[in-house]
Amino acid sequence: MKKIVIGLAIGMGLMSAQSFAAGDVAAGQAKAAVCAACHGADGIALIPGYPNLKGQNEQYLVSSINAYKNKERNGGLAAVMQAQASMLNDADIANLAAYYASLK
Repeated sequence: MKKIVIGLAIGMGLMSAQSFAAGDVAAGQAKAAVCAACHGADGIALIPGYPNLKGQNEQYLVSSINAYKNKERNGGLAAVMQAQASMLNDADIANLAAYYASLK
């Protein structure tokens, strides 16, 4: 019985680790065309007040996009980001975050 419990614990740990796997950089780059209008083609914003995404921490980007998607971030131009984020699924978000984090 003890071996079964340990096996289940390890299995659950592996499954949860997969959910935090890094996104696909190439897929993120393809999806980033819409983002470029405000955040720049290279992740450096051309418009004052818009954040640079180039080189940002991947997990920070995931949590930020999810916060917009869940309408937890408000004020400023949050409505624009909320609309954009609402069209993204979890894989899209992971891929975009991986892409922008990969830019150096």
